[in-house]
Amino acid sequence: MNTRVYLSPPHVFGDERALVDDAFSSNWIAPLGPHVDAFEKEFSRTVDVPNAVALSSGTAGLHLAMRLLNVNPGDEVICSSLTFSASANPILYERATPVFVDCDATWTMDPNLLEDALESAQQRGARTRCVVVVDLYGQCADYDAISAICDRFGVPLVEDAAEALGATYRGRPSGRFGCLGVFSFNGNKIITTSGGGMLVSTDHALVDRARFLATQARDRGPHYEHSVVGFNYRLSNVLAAIGRGQLRSLPQRVAIRRRIFQTYVEGLGSLPGLAFMPEAAYGTGNRWLTCLTIDPMAFGATREDVRLALEAENIESRPIWKPMHVQPVFAGCRAHGGSVSERLFEFGLCLPSGSSLSDEDQGRVIAIVCQTCRQ
Repeated sequence: MNTRVYLSPPHVFGDERALVDDAFSSNWIAPLGPHVDAFEKEFSRTVDVPNAVALSSGTAGLHLAMRLLNVNPGDEVICSSLTFSASANPILYERATPVFVDCDATWTMDPNLLEDALESAQQRGARTRCVVVVDLYGQCADYDAISAICDRFGVPLVEDAAEALGATYRGRPSGRFGCLGVFSFNGNKIITTSGGGMLVSTDHALVDRARFLATQARDRGPHYEHSVVGFNYRLSNVLAAIGRGQLRSLPQRVAIRRRIFQTYVEGLGSLPGLAFMPEAAYGTGNRWLTCLTIDPMAFGATREDVRLALEAENIESRPIWKPMHVQPVFAGCRAHGGSVSERLFEFGLCLPSGSSLSDEDQGRVIAIVCQTCRQ
């Protein structure tokens, strides 16, 4: 059996080990520490946002965003439907109600449907507390259009950039287009700390409050005093050391993933019925995952046929995210649109895209997909 080829495994190739050794040699292996402080500063410079707080996960960042924006039971929060459940789960943590919005041809939130959702809420007398927009598979949403709509309705925007570190929108880095931006450093992301995340904002007060809440909301004083409920959401010093090493090689990681995407295009782009996730004209994606759709009538096989053919050769691939509006846990939630993301889920597949993917293994993937085509 061939060695397993994973979809997007962690990849260590820089200064990570030396920085982790420093954390151990200095005995800063407890939560927080100098590497956390340095990681926050270096990350802020990378995404060109002045304030950042390092957290245990991207989900923690989204949950804190709900708290910071005073999301309360009974409120509505609009969220992209085509995404991973972590984008929407924090809405339920605060006992608010998700309202899902479909994507457009960019695979990110459709601004026109967002406008419909906000107008509907206004007519119903519902209180929309914020909008969570997802930068899907490393591509930014159309923030000029989305921000203008949110501003018109007076609703804050949260940018879920969990998958999009290193992407740009009109030449500017992802994560800076809402009042809050959230990144993930999960093991499969473009950089990883094993588990971790970052919350960023141009608003110092919001990030300062997030740091307080993420550290069990401990009031100042020589003893442990707590006036509000807090969370254990801060990143450890050891994991921050890994993140610092990974961050130093971010440009190379983006370049490798974009090259992997281009190799797939060259090897598979002429197959009938196969189309790749488009890159929006307004930005540059990080191509975190190479995603495509397969029309079974033209291709002669289904997306699932291809996935199973790859799995038979010990190669991991994965369907596109199942939209939130058709997930059982969100049954009964309002949705605006839905057919675009439903079709992407039915026909979409993610191919191995990790920055450690060898030319030989990528060639195997391409050969198997070609062999599965029956036209």
